[in-house]
Amino acid sequence: MDREQTCCFTGHRPEKLPWRYDESDPRCVDLKGRLAAALGDAYGKGKRHFICGMAQGADFYFCEAALALRENRPGVTVEAALPCEEQAARWRERDRDRYFGLIRRCDFETMVQHHYDRGCMLRRDRYMVDRSSMLIAVYGGMLGGTMYTLSYAMKHGLDIVTLDVET
Repeated sequence: MDREQTCCFTGHRPEKLPWRYDESDPRCVDLKGRLAAALGDAYGKGKRHFICGMAQGADFYFCEAALALRENRPGVTVEAALPCEEQAARWRERDRDRYFGLIRRCDFETMVQHHYDRGCMLRRDRYMVDRSSMLIAVYGGMLGGTMYTLSYAMKHGLDIVTLDVET
């Protein structure tokens, strides 16, 4: 894929979102709308390939929005970037079902490495940034993988769109 046409994503897992797993919470519904709008704006800037790290929470929202964009706009492809085979092994059944359902709908699936180790999530994040010219982030100011990915993207000169967790 052409880096100039590629946009990746980073964002918080449910434990760091104020509504946690309650996606019917109005704040979550609002965030999903803002995320869909950001994807539409990215499309308007020429982005056609969207890479998602497939973590629970904001990554799922991004993947679903990218798949919806693909249904409405020509030329869109969606890639699931998986850190390892075991990413969803300890999740609840409904979360695993959602995860595998999203992966099946993606155009591409990239597994960064086969087995889990302490650095596989960061390697997945670097994989996404290294292949992108734009990063969309859902960020609430907390330490962790989202902050790391934002910092890495800044160092590499990506166009960054940051959406606050809450407006």
